[in-house]
Amino acid sequence: MKLDYYDPKTNKFPYPEKTDKHYIIIKKDRGIIFDSNYPYVDKSKGFRFKRFWIRLIIVLLVFLMTKIRLGLKVKGKKNLKNNKKLIKQGVISVSNHIHMWDYLAIMRTVRHYNWPYVLVWNKNVNDKQGKNVRYVGGIPIPENIGGTKKYLKDINELLDSGNWLHLYAEGSMWEYYKPIRPFKLGAFKLAQQFDKPIIPIGFSYRKPNIIRRKIFRQIACINITIGKPLFINKDLDKHEQIIDLANRCHDEVCILSGINPSENLYEKIYNNSKRIDYYTNTYGIKYKGSK
Repeated sequence: MKLDYYDPKTNKFPYPEKTDKHYIIIKKDRGIIFDSNYPYVDKSKGFRFKRFWIRLIIVLLVFLMTKIRLGLKVKGKKNLKNNKKLIKQGVISVSNHIHMWDYLAIMRTVRHYNWPYVLVWNKNVNDKQGKNVRYVGGIPIPENIGGTKKYLKDINELLDSGNWLHLYAEGSMWEYYKPIRPFKLGAFKLAQQFDKPIIPIGFSYRKPNIIRRKIFRQIACINITIGKPLFINKDLDKHEQIIDLANRCHDEVCILSGINPSENLYEKIYNNSKRIDYYTNTYGIKYKGSK
């Protein structure tokens, strides 16, 4: 499948100064403490019962809504088909984070191979929709050192049981933002620590047709492209393994998103990185909004 690539260049969203920061307003705090007592992977019967029905609704209704709402097109399914055995042994995937529904797009794309879990900002779990975030597979990242040991233990068991874990290495969601922001190292530390491959995934955009633009005010349609698994280079020492995998994954996500890695605006690894105003920079034309 040949995909068209489009840069929305929208001014609708208040992209923060630092590339890993959130601009979502959290409206509620349910008072949950993400420490060593929190069940990062909830195995209780009550939770699993509710999760079953939520997932059934997602399969029957939400996946269809996702395809229609996003105008979703998928490329690279052969990379899933060719790696069925590998996926069943537990994998980690990494992508850019560009839409409120992009995780649903990933769920829809990989559902026949594995039902993914996803690491999420803990404030999303404390918000009013936090229960639903958990039911679709959200695992909050602990907010203090006390919860880290339990969190890593649960993640290890999850992967050893053959599950799929997705991470947004940019650290936050910036809707309809084309450049690939610097990656934080968490995903690659997990890959190195638990000896799991990384599957790179790239989100990109297509220009919406006139009906989507004029009637539904849609900024862009969404593409999702699945890449080939990347493996730790065990000839390197542990720290170099992490850095090497992060660099290679960033390059692949750029390519899968329709961007030449050498022309992407940002460095590959996060280093207190700041937003770059690219409207008159590498991508050429002067900024004109999302017309």
